[in-house]
Amino acid sequence: MRRELEVSLGDRSYPVHIGPGLLDDASLFAPHVAGRTAAIVTNTTVDAMYRPRLAQALERAGARCLAIGLPDGEAHKSWQTLDRVFEALLRAQADRRTVLVALGGGVVGDIAGFAAATYQRGIAHLQVPTTLLAQVDSSVGGKTAINHPLGKNMIGAFHQPVAVVADTATLASLPERELGAGLAEVLKYGAIQDAEFLGWIEANADRLLAREPDALGYAIQRSCEIKAAIVAEDERESGARALLNFGHTFGHAIESATGYGNWLHGEAVAAGMALAARFSVAQGRLAKADAERLVRLIARLRLPVKPPAIPAPVWLEYMGRDKKNEAGRVTLILLERLGHARIVKDAPPAALEEFLATA
Repeated sequence: MRRELEVSLGDRSYPVHIGPGLLDDASLFAPHVAGRTAAIVTNTTVDAMYRPRLAQALERAGARCLAIGLPDGEAHKSWQTLDRVFEALLRAQADRRTVLVALGGGVVGDIAGFAAATYQRGIAHLQVPTTLLAQVDSSVGGKTAINHPLGKNMIGAFHQPVAVVADTATLASLPERELGAGLAEVLKYGAIQDAEFLGWIEANADRLLAREPDALGYAIQRSCEIKAAIVAEDERESGARALLNFGHTFGHAIESATGYGNWLHGEAVAAGMALAARFSVAQGRLAKADAERLVRLIARLRLPVKPPAIPAPVWLEYMGRDKKNEAGRVTLILLERLGHARIVKDAPPAALEEFLATA
């Protein structure tokens, strides 16, 4: 079953196509690449599996194809890898009509998007996500970035794609850990804004873990609908979009403190959501039973509910660099009930430090 929705941003609006077999559908790509160079940015893992098929579809759509290969993994989301994209574009004499096509997971999508935002002061890019996390989250919304040793996603730009083409058939080749990482982001959407969707995830957890196409298709669609609505309201995260970072302030600290790639992003977010729920209880915002229900669901999806051992000062060092912070205070996304999150800028620092000391 094919699904389609729109991210409504005026003259920068774009479609999100979801369904099996889309990788081969030249008609989805033609409006964006016909008569242009399509530079396919992918990694060493995805290249052999999907790049030849995508290149054939792009060529049938009227594009001239260029391949740009990157190393695989979060550890390579860096200046050095970004520069490989720039060098390949420059050697190919790519002009401003070139379209970067991101084929892969969140790392590829972020690097290709950032390269598109900055090459010759901005060119078009198209997202073709092949992981569940990328299909439900990182490919939609226009956030692009690379990591810095002192903080995750600290260097980047907002740059919306011209389209997102999410071929759900690619999820069949996804390793178990990567599937779980994507389910963490699916769970996030229910936790912050849609209690009914959260209940659906509980009822369909086994189907999601078994990769049943209908269940995954609906989960991707609903996640993208929620994200698209929030992005349309607050594209550059000056307000409501910060809610999408539920679990991420803790999660990014886990990734940074343990070394990028040791914890998958979704795994760190899962443990971060469990921490955020528990801290919400400690702050008198959330009923303990609701937090326990959320933590049980995280565990049921085979995701971690406890963080690695990190000293409280190290937690605070990394959390202190979070992009949502203001005036030196850590901004957190906490729950008031399941399906309703709030941006909290006045959490007592001493209470947070005490909580982290026993996390």
